[in-house]
Amino acid sequence: MGVKTPYPEILKIFEALILHVQSASHYRILGLVPSWYPLEISTDGRSIDPEEFIKKSFFLQCFLNEAEEFWQTHNTGMLASGLWVEAALMRDGSYLEATALIQEEQRFIIVQRYQPELVTLQPVLQKAREEHLAHGQELEVRNHVEAQLGSQLAESEQVRDDVLAVLDHLQLTIIMIDEHNVVTYVSPAACHLFTLDKQNLVGGLWPDVLPLTAEQSRQIQEQRALPEGNRIAVGISLQKKHQALLEIEIEVHDDPRDYQRTILFLKDRTEVEDLRRQLIGQAHFEQLIGKSPSMQVIYKKIREISPVDVPVLIQGETGTGKELVAQALHRLSARKGKPFVAINCAGLTDSLLGSQLFGHKRGAFTGAVSDHEGFFEAAEGGILFLDEIGDMPLTVQTTLLRVLQEKEIIRLGESRPRKVNVRVIAATHQNLQDLVAQGAFRSDLLYRIRIARLDLPPLRERREDIPLLSEAFFGQARAVTSKYDVQEISADAMQTLLRYHWPGNVRELKSTFEYALIHCQKNHIQPSDLPPELHDSATPILSLRSSPRDEREEILAALEQVKGKRAQAAKLLGMSRSTFYRRLSELGISPEECSL
Repeated sequence: MGVKTPYPEILKIFEALILHVQSASHYRILGLVPSWYPLEISTDGRSIDPEEFIKKSFFLQCFLNEAEEFWQTHNTGMLASGLWVEAALMRDGSYLEATALIQEEQRFIIVQRYQPELVTLQPVLQKAREEHLAHGQELEVRNHVEAQLGSQLAESEQVRDDVLAVLDHLQLTIIMIDEHNVVTYVSPAACHLFTLDKQNLVGGLWPDVLPLTAEQSRQIQEQRALPEGNRIAVGISLQKKHQALLEIEIEVHDDPRDYQRTILFLKDRTEVEDLRRQLIGQAHFEQLIGKSPSMQVIYKKIREISPVDVPVLIQGETGTGKELVAQALHRLSARKGKPFVAINCAGLTDSLLGSQLFGHKRGAFTGAVSDHEGFFEAAEGGILFLDEIGDMPLTVQTTLLRVLQEKEIIRLGESRPRKVNVRVIAATHQNLQDLVAQGAFRSDLLYRIRIARLDLPPLRERREDIPLLSEAFFGQARAVTSKYDVQEISADAMQTLLRYHWPGNVRELKSTFEYALIHCQKNHIQPSDLPPELHDSATPILSLRSSPRDEREEILAALEQVKGKRAQAAKLLGMSRSTFYRRLSELGISPEECSL
């Protein structure tokens, strides 16, 4: 049965290779062959053999086996392969992604290409493509009109009124600025976007009349100073009174009639950004960042623990974000309006720590020249965070245990107890059970503080969160260093970040971006901009195995365990699907062996 290609003009824009699967070994290309197709195409375009492309792509062969299983168990739906790289096939370093689709008993394989710099935006672009296909014809008309507006304005001053009428009718969000920074025109859509009247905008200086921060105005002015070809869109967040946050993208263009004048094209990206957050999932929770399964468990436990007014013990390696978790527990608890007081127990003597925690009376010891309120009293009604509680001296542990039991403290030098209402959250990077066995920590205090427990995973065990964390820390480092000309993290640099074992965890990753921005001399971070220890220690995760032979046997054993299901085998081995396929190819494991 023939298949009609829908919207051929739209499919041409996306340049996807669409294969109609007619049998297990027979495929037919629908529509035009994309320009990136890596194999030679004859001049008449009729001798293209998609099977030759499939044979040259080891990853695609593996995915077709998964697709066959999917088609046998589904009547409709789609299965995505995830991104992969095949340097021998795609010599420009670009990524490929395949989608298996079944619709009305028709089977299709769609192969798309992505440039390395677009990989981090792929989920958003995928959803945008789906929406654009639904509204393809309307978008083509609008884009065509927008592209011609500049030439229409340049043709004649006499048609200005007609052009402005077209702008108003199409609801394009446009602001025009003259050479003196005065706003000369604002479209109705722009007035609506900013919730301002036209008379309040036209005739004023644009930095004064537009509701932008000083930093946002500075970024737009920086783009105006650049040549047209070097400009990039400026993204801003706008909080309208009593309304949700708006995400706006501003493109800066020269007026074709006079290059000293400027046209600002504003695009409301709020819906796209909301969609992006939905596609990414719950990647941000309070001040914590991560969408890995282990972090989702942490988020769930925080929600469960925060309303229950009991002591909490947070365990995790140095730099995993224990204090951020404590702050999240505070903000989600009934004590959120009360103080959050943090103290590091490491490195303080018995008397100093006791004085800091419980306070002292004037003359209690040498140097006590006045009465002093301790941290317990300072945190009254709120939360006291005791970081590195494993380093707390035994004498102070004894006093702390009594405070937790009796809900009262006694200042040093006093005999009268004072009632306190404080929730204690403790944290440590040490194994407190081992310290108890060594006699360095009281067992009864351990049982008292770990009524609720949270174990934070190290960064090396949640590597899928590294791109998200990197994006956040990259933005913060740009602001700290004022290097806004550095626009992105290169794919090679991201690979280096993903391979490093991160002994300092999230804190080390944040410092890495501050280092990289200081040393970066181009508009993107390269591997050479990263600290030297990342190059000295950055090795593939699988290199920890003893030999390729052992690894081959391990992969085959995993495939046997999951009955040949490659996606499940990759998950079982802790690899991404693309890494798993690459190792199959490098170790010479054929698709037939995978199915045994």
